[in-house]
Amino acid sequence: MSQPGGDSLRDYFSSFQGSGWLFSALCHQPFQPVLISVILAGMKADGNALAGDILEQLKKDVKSVPKLTLAVITCTPNRETQKYLELKKRRAAAVGISLNIIELPQDATTEQMVECVAAAVTQSSGVVVQLPLPEHIDRDAVLRAIPPAKDPDGFSYGEKRDRRLPPVVGAIDEISHAHEIEWKNKRVVILGQGRLVGIPAARYARKRGARVRVYEKDTLDVSSLKTADIIISGMGHAKFIVSDMVTPGVVIFDAGTSEDGGELVGDMHPDVAEIASLYTPVPGGIGPLTVALLLRNLYQLNRQ
Repeated sequence: MSQPGGDSLRDYFSSFQGSGWLFSALCHQPFQPVLISVILAGMKADGNALAGDILEQLKKDVKSVPKLTLAVITCTPNRETQKYLELKKRRAAAVGISLNIIELPQDATTEQMVECVAAAVTQSSGVVVQLPLPEHIDRDAVLRAIPPAKDPDGFSYGEKRDRRLPPVVGAIDEISHAHEIEWKNKRVVILGQGRLVGIPAARYARKRGARVRVYEKDTLDVSSLKTADIIISGMGHAKFIVSDMVTPGVVIFDAGTSEDGGELVGDMHPDVAEIASLYTPVPGGIGPLTVALLLRNLYQLNRQ
């Protein structure tokens, strides 16, 4: 059986409903069955591979500075957070950074957390407050207690010029460069308005020239999601984004994590991978990169 070419190639692709993004990518190119199968299935961003490259270089870089120590302050972490803390500790040890976890009890007060941060600042190269915190804690007061010079999470990103990227935004940036994602004039929808994902991601996208809309789950305009070129999600609602909510060819950065039947999953349902042009899996996408970039930020804060 001969392979289609020219006009017959266009006719062949027209059988895929709503696949205009596929035409522009392939209709003027020689027929390549392997390439087509990859695009139809969606391109998966390999966060583990990108993180591995960063950590390999970081392992060499940290030898040029005094021993680095990172204090991570948490308050009754849930199972997902505990797994993330364990991952951070393993990755830190692998590159020669000491990571100390300070766990406060459920009934800790805001004042006690602020005092704990202040003490950790004097004894560590950097300090991280692991979110989320219990509702009775004034999260912003606790985060303000971390001086920018000791803040590898980059919570003051966007408030001053030339701030280093927060880890989640840094992960999005690394993947964007690796896959040549264009942001200027793109329609970007961000799900969630948290300090770790939504707020810094919106600032980043606007700086890149995108047209940005931010929603929470209960305020989501599904029609806006359907027209998005790029979606960044950090809601933590398992498999919330399904294929009929998005348009074929969408780029999805899934920074949400939650547990579903004992399995770690993201905000994106697996069926979306079949129509997205690029997506980040959970696990193995944004997560490993955020850990690597957190540690790199720590190094950069202390290299002068």
